[in-house]
Amino acid sequence: MTDQRYSDLDQLGSSTARAADRPEDASLESVANPHTQTDYLVRFAAPEFTSICPVTGQPDFAHLVIDYAPDQWIVESKSLKLFLQSFRNHGAFHEACTTMIGQRLVDALAPKWLRIGGYWYPRGGIPIDVFAQWGELPKGMWVPDQGVTPYRGRG
Repeated sequence: MTDQRYSDLDQLGSSTARAADRPEDASLESVANPHTQTDYLVRFAAPEFTSICPVTGQPDFAHLVIDYAPDQWIVESKSLKLFLQSFRNHGAFHEACTTMIGQRLVDALAPKWLRIGGYWYPRGGIPIDVFAQWGELPKGMWVPDQGVTPYRGRG
């Protein structure tokens, strides 16, 4: 029996053949926050995120950490996974990928606060880390360190 509260979700509980070919075509679905009276933190870590270099066509790899304080909506995690997978053939620089993901989440959820850390593996010998934040952190909210060790090579 399908719960009526979730009947408008297209991906949760359904067979999904594969992610969209482009992030612009991917659907980010949300559900009502079950605890709107409480400020709390949600964290998603995607340690195997991939996209494509727009110049060379070679794959780029990142460890993404997304933290947010929900307001009325939370992201449905399967749709987030498929959204992130839609970047696998998407050609964009690290900065564009990282901020696009954060902005799409902000547009879909209207959270109280959201930050994303994109810890990109070296390209041309230089690791690039990209950080973005939207909104104001709720007063007194505990936010742990993102826990990703800076790239040190073989050192």
